[in-house]
Amino acid sequence: MNAMSDVSDNLSPEMRELMLRVESELGPQPDPTLLPPEEGRAQSERSNERNNVNLPPLAQATDILIAANAELGTPACRMRVLVPHGAGVGAVLFVHGGGFAFCSPETHERCARVLANEVGLPVLVPEYRLAPEHPFPAGLFDVVACLRAAFPATAEAGVSAGPLIVSGDSAGANLALAAVMHEMKAAHPLPSGALLFYGTFDADFSTESYERFAEGPGLTRGKMQRYWNWYCADENARRNPLVAPLLADDNVLRALPPLYLMAAGIDPLLSNTLNFAERLKALGRNDPLTVVSGVTHGFLQNTNELAAAREALAAAGEAARGMIRGS
Repeated sequence: MNAMSDVSDNLSPEMRELMLRVESELGPQPDPTLLPPEEGRAQSERSNERNNVNLPPLAQATDILIAANAELGTPACRMRVLVPHGAGVGAVLFVHGGGFAFCSPETHERCARVLANEVGLPVLVPEYRLAPEHPFPAGLFDVVACLRAAFPATAEAGVSAGPLIVSGDSAGANLALAAVMHEMKAAHPLPSGALLFYGTFDADFSTESYERFAEGPGLTRGKMQRYWNWYCADENARRNPLVAPLLADDNVLRALPPLYLMAAGIDPLLSNTLNFAERLKALGRNDPLTVVSGVTHGFLQNTNELAAAREALAAAGEAARGMIRGS
């Protein structure tokens, strides 16, 4: 049976109320993908300020600098280190979304803090280079550099070396997964698992959810097309699995560490996660999949107001702890 057939187009009452509240507070907002990139980023930062209030307390929150990596050709990279009280051994490297072009550790701090408390581990949020000024593979290589340096660079910030989980939302899920594939090809140690939230895993804009939710609510097909044009304009290059991880060959997908997949029920990217989950299942893998009904793309940004977001991150935390126990 087609998994999309079980998906409702109806916003949950909580999601609908939140969207109306945001619209009332912020007023009409221009499409940030139609603005010059710096203006779009500034608008994104402003609109996310309301999501980053009442920050959950932590033992420590600080910024560190990941050194430039000559092999990868990456510059020094800032990384936000969020350490919960009673943190265990290990960490989560969380790659923020934003269409490869927008957002920052600051726009995703509340989400990352909630995740840190749920997993019980420090969460590390890198500030990677953004498109269109820095298209593929710049941001990916920044994430790879941070993945490699995660523990050596953060010891003084209260992080104890141990199991490493990678995570990301939207474009961040793409970058997190592509970083794992990059390190697999390089025969480097792999993370213990990955938490992937409503990821963009390829650039096929004709999927069932792209058709169904082409005009939103929230994210639209037009916005995603512009994001992809900024990140990787060459359609032939989009066949590269490091650009579109869904296109990786079977042997690569079989060799991935355990994954936890989460999707929003009302999202043009929903089919990306469903199609990815279907491929993994066909290969004999048993990666859990959660579709949160009644919510739109990016709903995890709303942990201050949306119970569904808090519950979703609690489930992700449980999945991460299971990956660590099994590593």
